[in-house]
Amino acid sequence: MERPQSKTADFYRELGELFGVGLTPLNRYGSFKALRTRWKAHCQSTLLRPVLLIDEAQEVASPCLTELRLLQSASFDSESLLFTILCGDGRLPERFRSPELLPLGSRISTRLYLAPLSPEQLQDYLNFALEQAGNPHLMTNELIQTLAAHALSNLRVLNHMAAELLAAAAARNLPRLDESLYFELFAQPAEKPRRIKPPQPTPA
Repeated sequence: MERPQSKTADFYRELGELFGVGLTPLNRYGSFKALRTRWKAHCQSTLLRPVLLIDEAQEVASPCLTELRLLQSASFDSESLLFTILCGDGRLPERFRSPELLPLGSRISTRLYLAPLSPEQLQDYLNFALEQAGNPHLMTNELIQTLAAHALSNLRVLNHMAAELLAAAAARNLPRLDESLYFELFAQPAEKPRRIKPPQPTPA
């Protein structure tokens, strides 16, 4: 799904578009039946269940998640018509502990928690990316270690920093990126000590 934060009507509209079913959100029961019929037919014809992937799932409204739970199960929960993969940040597991979403949380069969990456993993990623780009020696080992140590264990931060370094090196036509360029771009300038003004005498 491309817009997880939709309200229930638009949530149904996007489901209908994804699975090729013409839905009328005002007729909620008709939309409910049409989607389940589509999924049942798919399961019977292919012996495979369709998969719905929702990124940024922590943004999905609780009523939409409840609708999805009811939509994808049949025969008193003994039959599953749809596989749903919910991807989100640390707020998502907390939401499943709320009373309105506890029934959904109890039905999640597999949970995968991705911990922050270690500096060693970030270094491996950089080395792999440079090798795939065809220039494994573009960055010095010291620069790779420095980037991995200051990326806050976040791959997105690492990529942003590396992109800034690459843009600066390209502008200067540098053959290789090293720590000196990193410190030039990212090092914080030392703050000058603030002078403390002596207290002014109180006028008589």
